[in-house]
Amino acid sequence: MTQFSLRARRQFGVWALAVSLLGSSAYAQPAPNPDEVLVENHWAKISRGEYDAELLRLPADIRGGFAVSAKRVNDLLVRMLVTKSLAVQARASDLYKDAAMQRRRALEIDRADAGLFIAGVEADAAKIADTRKAQFETRARELYAANRDRYRIAEQVAVSHILFDTKTRSKEEALKLAQDARAKIVAGTDFNELAKQLSDDPSAQQNGGRIDYFDKAKMDPAFSDAAFGLKNVGDLSVPVLSSFGYHLIRLDGRIPARVKSFDEVKDQMIAEENARFIDARRDEVITAIRSDPLTRANQSAIDALVIKVDPELVKKATEAAAQK
Repeated sequence: MTQFSLRARRQFGVWALAVSLLGSSAYAQPAPNPDEVLVENHWAKISRGEYDAELLRLPADIRGGFAVSAKRVNDLLVRMLVTKSLAVQARASDLYKDAAMQRRRALEIDRADAGLFIAGVEADAAKIADTRKAQFETRARELYAANRDRYRIAEQVAVSHILFDTKTRSKEEALKLAQDARAKIVAGTDFNELAKQLSDDPSAQQNGGRIDYFDKAKMDPAFSDAAFGLKNVGDLSVPVLSSFGYHLIRLDGRIPARVKSFDEVKDQMIAEENARFIDARRDEVITAIRSDPLTRANQSAIDALVIKVDPELVKKATEAAAQK
């Protein structure tokens, strides 16, 4: 399955909520028959149960909204049918008469079984974690008290700016244009309308030169120093030279630095504790295997797998390649 963007995940969340509300209504459909055939061809059939199992590969937060698109459902079923048809043909062919192919198949089965087993371990751990929310909240409060600076938000400002770039003109010409524009603004010309007319920032045509709240580290240093140096909303800078050109900057708003309250970060911290608990359960299973005292290694056979190379030959080859 493909990966989904954050925006897509949020949209799926809305769809999933709508689907769940419909499912709880008086018009809810009866439980599906897992053996019902959804699509078939000469080689294979895809059942409702197999389709539902495939959906489990999707992240939980987007799974419920997947089926709101008929195209997505149909595309998935086609992919499943192609995959299963190829698998049926592989099993019916002479492919696995070859011992090397048999070993490759066994390795793929091992990987699939291992993945499913770990998924089961994580699912069981998640059920236990659901019963420990109070413990996780207590732990979150302790961590918050000990690491408040982690939740500090830097000071932010919002500004409007007009750019006169120095790529298409000299610095002297850009400075003169900035000075003339500043004089017009001081005389009463609307800053944002002037930005639409004069700014070399392409986005100014849509936003009038407005830049939403940002912290100091996010912008060109010279631009940030000038923007954060303005004291009061409405203050206008002198022409400021950045790596892009000369700017006029007006302060539109300021949010002081602060530390987020525990209530603001509680859900995030509890989710982190929940994830740590699940990770720890999974790691316990894997660590038990890695540290099994009955593990034995045929070291001489393993050593024979390593290709031994003369360091002097490697050095000479590297030097020869560098001279070409």
